[in-house]
Amino acid sequence: MSQPAHLPHEAAEPETPHLDFAGTTPYEDYVKADVLTHLQHTLSDDPGEMVFLVTTQVMELWFTVIVHEWETAAKALRSDDVPTAVAALKRSVRELEALNASWKPLGQLTPAQFNAYRSALGEGSGFQSAMYRRMEFLLGDKSASMLVPHRGAPRVHAELEKALHEPSLYDEVVRLLARRGHAIPDAVLDRDVTLRHEPSDAVEAAWQAVYSGDEHADLARLGEALTDVAELVWRWRNDHLVATRRAMGAKTGTGGSAGVAWLEKRARKNVFPELWTARSYV
Repeated sequence: MSQPAHLPHEAAEPETPHLDFAGTTPYEDYVKADVLTHLQHTLSDDPGEMVFLVTTQVMELWFTVIVHEWETAAKALRSDDVPTAVAALKRSVRELEALNASWKPLGQLTPAQFNAYRSALGEGSGFQSAMYRRMEFLLGDKSASMLVPHRGAPRVHAELEKALHEPSLYDEVVRLLARRGHAIPDAVLDRDVTLRHEPSDAVEAAWQAVYSGDEHADLARLGEALTDVAELVWRWRNDHLVATRRAMGAKTGTGGSAGVAWLEKRARKNVFPELWTARSYV
């Protein structure tokens, strides 16, 4: 019996990739993997500390990406470019899902396991994360007092102060609603953007109108993208609460925070509140 002929479309044996580079690899030049994988300096002998440290560093990287997406969305909204804003928000939804998954390695810690290296944290606390604070500012949860922990780091302090004085992502959304003809009072449009966003009946009415008809389809898509973001931020806060409760109960948190009590208070707050309350009237 004759042997079957090789079909013309059969894949050829893969060639050996190029291995010899003059300096570092192009991958290293772009990703800086060697820098990233040598930033882990544990302060205890407990093997669990490495997981805690790496997971926290990964969270910081996701914060950075999400801030980039929300700033992109805010800039697009200033230019009335809703599709670009929605695309950035949808990307951030996937990134928030990955961020929230970061709690899984930490969520199973017993008190004894966490206590094995907790003292290494000293006064350190996620409460002090500047990039997370920029996320909160973009969501409209602003407070000048949150700049105080960063006074000793001039560059970080300057970036946070700039973010404090800029309109939040939600401020840009509300201004867009006004430009589209919704009756948003000047008191809302000209509010002090360094303060926390407070719920407005007029903004709630605008979202009610958006969701009640078909003439605002692009704004409804924007509203749903924002709602997805808000839901995942709420889940982030709740996952943080549960992980902390499992690891340390009701003890005072690192950095002197109120620990679980403070997280419980945060978890009760809705992001973009009028998007949630307006649904009761559609």
